[in-house]
Amino acid sequence: MKVLIVGGGGREHAIAMCVKKSEKVEKLYCAPGNAGIAQIAECAPIGAMEFDKLVAFAKEKEIDFVIVGMDDPLVGGLVDKMEEAGIRTFGPRKNAAILEGSKAFSKDLMKKYNIPTAAYENFDSADEALAYLETAKMPIVLKADGLALGKGVLICNTKEEAIEGVKSIMLDKNFGDAGNRMVIEEFMTGREVSVLSFVDGKTIRIMTSAQDHKRAKDGDKGLNTGGMGTFSPSPFYTEEVDEFCKKYIYQATVDAMAAEGRPFKGVIFFGLMLTENGPKVLEYNARFGDPEAQVVLPRMKNDIIEVMEACVDGTLDNIELEFEDNAAVCVVLASDGYPVSYEKGKVISGLEAFEKQDGYYCFHAGTKQTEAGIVTNGGRVLGITAKGDNLKEARANAYKATEWVSFENKYMRNDIGKSIDEVN
Repeated sequence: MKVLIVGGGGREHAIAMCVKKSEKVEKLYCAPGNAGIAQIAECAPIGAMEFDKLVAFAKEKEIDFVIVGMDDPLVGGLVDKMEEAGIRTFGPRKNAAILEGSKAFSKDLMKKYNIPTAAYENFDSADEALAYLETAKMPIVLKADGLALGKGVLICNTKEEAIEGVKSIMLDKNFGDAGNRMVIEEFMTGREVSVLSFVDGKTIRIMTSAQDHKRAKDGDKGLNTGGMGTFSPSPFYTEEVDEFCKKYIYQATVDAMAAEGRPFKGVIFFGLMLTENGPKVLEYNARFGDPEAQVVLPRMKNDIIEVMEACVDGTLDNIELEFEDNAAVCVVLASDGYPVSYEKGKVISGLEAFEKQDGYYCFHAGTKQTEAGIVTNGGRVLGITAKGDNLKEARANAYKATEWVSFENKYMRNDIGKSIDEVN
């Protein structure tokens, strides 16, 4: 079959790697793709939000199956457009992608169906939000309602910080229209864990766990980013936690969406907080996490196309997911200054080192092919992933592999997965 992946980041590169391995796939396309994806797929210079062009391209190339990797086109309704054109597409329709597209919707859904989450209130005006803060307990969490590239969440330790946060989100519109509405919720403490799942509208299959590092600097300091690295599995995701989540969170979410007339087909990402009162949902995403996909997918044994087709066809109950009994760690190589300001166009060297190394991966996120070679083209440039028999070995391997690649203004955190040492 001919497959088209929509997106151009590290997540889409990881998906493309898996799709390429499927015996069902004869030709792979990606739009817009990046320099790394272009090595295994034919890339088309079409933006992820150019729906009419994407549909026309899919028809022209006689695409059999489309995989939408990014949040914006999912929330915008690309799956609906493709299906209207008669093209089988993996990902939630617009009315289901709202699970990620509106934090207010997802919080209300959890409240209605008794899915464990932090206490919260929704606000449509800055004045109401500011009035609420007068009696609110600190620290507190402010969330822009819409999509904000993973950066629309502010943790405020004082009332003064919270007041400035409300102004930043709702008045200054630092996150654009995502801040037209806002969620204020209680600050939860505990370990964060990410759990990805495949869903076919009624059945859910859980993938292996992972743990992300959002802050830009070592020691979880600095600004929130789209993710500076991750590891899988999480040693904090125990059998006890798994049993609780299966009973009260995972299937409950799928059933809730179906009951609301919004059957979800695709990937649900569960962002969990392991509190002293049990696991609670921090957030939902309606697609693979990035960089979580870069440690989860390399460990998956299944043919990803078979699993995705089962999600589309409603036959996921016939699939059992299998993962390797090992570990993986991903360290993001970023442009210094990310996520605020950074330079692009720096030549990257050393990429060829990964071609002959089994168990090592270099997923391109912000790269571009030029006459001078492959250059940096974003804040997060590469995701360096390595596997190992255990997390400690995978972490050592990943950091060793970061030394193979160089570019001017290369920046990374040096403590990805360091919390592993606390339980080993």
